[in-house]
Amino acid sequence: MEFSVDRIGDPWGGRVPYGRHERWPVRVDTFLADGVEPSMVQQWVQAASILHSDGDAMDIAVVDGRMAGVRGRAVDRVNRGRLGPKDLFGWQANASPDRLTRPLVREGGRLVECDWETAMGRVVARSGELLTERGPGALGFYTSGQLFLEEYYTLAVLARAGVGTNHLDGNTRLCTSTAAEALKESFGCDGQPGSYDDLDHADVIALFGHNLAETQPVQWMRILDRLEGAEPPRLLCVDPRPTQVARKAAVHLAPRIGTNVALLNALLHEIIRNGHVDHAYVQAHTVGYEELAARVAECTPGWAAGICDVPAARIGEAAELLGGAARLLSTVLQGVYQSHQATAAAVQVNNLHLIRGMLGRPGAGVLQMNGQPTAQNTRECGANGDLPGFRNWQNDAHVADLARVWNVEPSTIPHYAPPTHAMQMFRYAEQGSIRMLWISGTNPAVSLPELARVRSILAQERLFTVVQDLFLTETAQLADVVLPAATWGEKTGTFTNADRTVHLSDKAVEPPGEAKPDLDIFLDYARRMDFRDKDGGPLITWDDPESAFEAWKRCSAGRPCDYTGLTHAKLRGAGGIQWPVNEQAPDGTERLYTDGISWAHPDVCENYGKDLETGAADGVVEYRSLNPDGKAMIKSAGYRPPHEMPTEDHPFQLTTGRTLYHFHTRTKTGRAPQLNDAAPDVWVEICESDATERGLAEGDLVEVRSPRGALRGRLRITTLRQGLLFVPFHYGYWDTPAGSGPDATTPGRAANETTITDWDPASKQPLFKAAAANLTLIERGDGRQAPAPTTTASAPTDTTGVRATTGGPRARVSQTPADTWYASGGNR
Repeated sequence: MEFSVDRIGDPWGGRVPYGRHERWPVRVDTFLADGVEPSMVQQWVQAASILHSDGDAMDIAVVDGRMAGVRGRAVDRVNRGRLGPKDLFGWQANASPDRLTRPLVREGGRLVECDWETAMGRVVARSGELLTERGPGALGFYTSGQLFLEEYYTLAVLARAGVGTNHLDGNTRLCTSTAAEALKESFGCDGQPGSYDDLDHADVIALFGHNLAETQPVQWMRILDRLEGAEPPRLLCVDPRPTQVARKAAVHLAPRIGTNVALLNALLHEIIRNGHVDHAYVQAHTVGYEELAARVAECTPGWAAGICDVPAARIGEAAELLGGAARLLSTVLQGVYQSHQATAAAVQVNNLHLIRGMLGRPGAGVLQMNGQPTAQNTRECGANGDLPGFRNWQNDAHVADLARVWNVEPSTIPHYAPPTHAMQMFRYAEQGSIRMLWISGTNPAVSLPELARVRSILAQERLFTVVQDLFLTETAQLADVVLPAATWGEKTGTFTNADRTVHLSDKAVEPPGEAKPDLDIFLDYARRMDFRDKDGGPLITWDDPESAFEAWKRCSAGRPCDYTGLTHAKLRGAGGIQWPVNEQAPDGTERLYTDGISWAHPDVCENYGKDLETGAADGVVEYRSLNPDGKAMIKSAGYRPPHEMPTEDHPFQLTTGRTLYHFHTRTKTGRAPQLNDAAPDVWVEICESDATERGLAEGDLVEVRSPRGALRGRLRITTLRQGLLFVPFHYGYWDTPAGSGPDATTPGRAANETTITDWDPASKQPLFKAAAANLTLIERGDGRQAPAPTTTASAPTDTTGVRATTGGPRARVSQTPADTWYASGGNR
């Protein structure tokens, strides 16, 4: 039987309860455009979601050469047929009338249409001039977390071995660089130890700074289904906001922003004090336990309570929950990664698992989560500040091996210093040493911190900016050349989600106008630049997605992220497969570290570690002396106060984040009617007591100002912790009269007008949850409401007079339960 559900008003849909250690049942979600019946669909084309990191597998409905809807893939291990709101409705952005369809170049201060020959001619000419005049360090590449594996790998080869620049990073620097760094610090290498399937087996699930219900809604559906089944898990939620996770948690801790390390040290203190340490596992598989135990010896719950403003008794309850778990699964996301002492805090979560021996078994694992659909590929392929295949830039043997794969001399590959991180790249552009910046699939004029500074950098006359995107974003409006790109559903490629599951996304329809796949654009640039290997042959020898994938397999061979057992054909028609996939694991690898730690040995590790408090890098000699046998590293860190604290002039702490219905800077989701209607504009959250003290009410227009800038939004009163303001970061200016930024008639709207240029010392991830701010009333709401969802963490404290988030007829989605799906011929 098929059910119709409003998936804006009820974003997680109906429940299919199941018990612990059982397989998650199928539920197939389908949404088709108005007037399209299932019988009208001419083709269903395999894909997976491009609007979060979950990797939800879906099929695209094609009618008369156009996208007409989507349905979940029942055979896939990640979602078992379910789709979240962004999955169901976001595809409509592909057909937006304002898609870029021809290249643009700047003439007389204006962007004008031209042909590809003219646009690429300018890019190649400027590249050649800078290489001749200033060398490869004058060129930088800033890419996305939403391209395909084949595209990142091609970009990495042309940037590192073609241009020869050390300046290549992704916007994954903003969301998952701490995930990668924490995994490297603890396990010697990137790669998620756990699996989404651990949700089926854990008896305790701890979510640290991770609003799973809104960032990975399908996995939240999985937890909701387990909560209604036999032996439901108990949840620990660490989050200052009243998220859906917090409302279902057995224990909810809402610490003061910037105090995660103090809280985690207290949890570790209690676990050790109460004898919950698996000493046999620690002895066999780790180094560093004694230092950790000494570090946290004085970090009592009472000590942490004074720093975190969390009751000591609640910290004790949380520690007992963690220490008493038979199988503990922990997840971590931006509440840790974008906050003060990010890597230090994320590593302490790893330490919880290492001292408890909670790794490598069903239900016992850690997921240092990603925020973007292809963030894992950015990291694997070397497009995010590392070398491809998780190779160590400090290890000459690793550089020589990569040079062998690319058939270049090792000296061709920059490895004289750490690869340049994104924040440093923009500083170099500001200072003038980077003179050309190629930005692909990302919108830094809204997503980077301190936007006034970012706009001033991008507007410099001496900086030649290339933007490769789907729309005329705020960043594209400041470019010298704009290249129209094809997107998901308009090209073929693979991408890997947050638990190492590789999916194939096939081309379903043609891109609009003259838009081209990112792979074709990169290949065209490499051909025009005539990049060569050491024998004089073409540096890049592939010419389509499948041959690019085969080239990547050669690069991944023998590395942790080994893809050699995969092909496009093997992925086509199947569910996702978790790497490594090779002769030893032809069907993939569900969990890492099932038999000890695999990639921490000094000869094979991805890096030699850093000081978690200062970011100072260790060398091979120090690493080898501390960890000669390649065990997991238990690394401790002391609490340090945040760099920017509230003052009399700026009495609030300001945190930014996501909402369920939007992704990044709304370039796609803002063009999907159901998603935009659910959250049409920016808002500001405050707690009831702070609002009452200032005489503020729901819907009042307020201004949030930090030492760097200001934004305005309608007020939403929630049960947020006292002294804190929350603003969603998605909203920019492309759909305002100003177009590219605030002006005399359009005040600030973007959260990042206010955020600080500061980053974690180890991961170099910007700190978007670290600003001090004040709040000013601009005008009374007079009964108006904030444009905030009522279904999520932004739900108001008092719903009287507040219209609930609803979707209406076009937001209704059919949901087919397992028995009906299979009975009607669906695949098992």
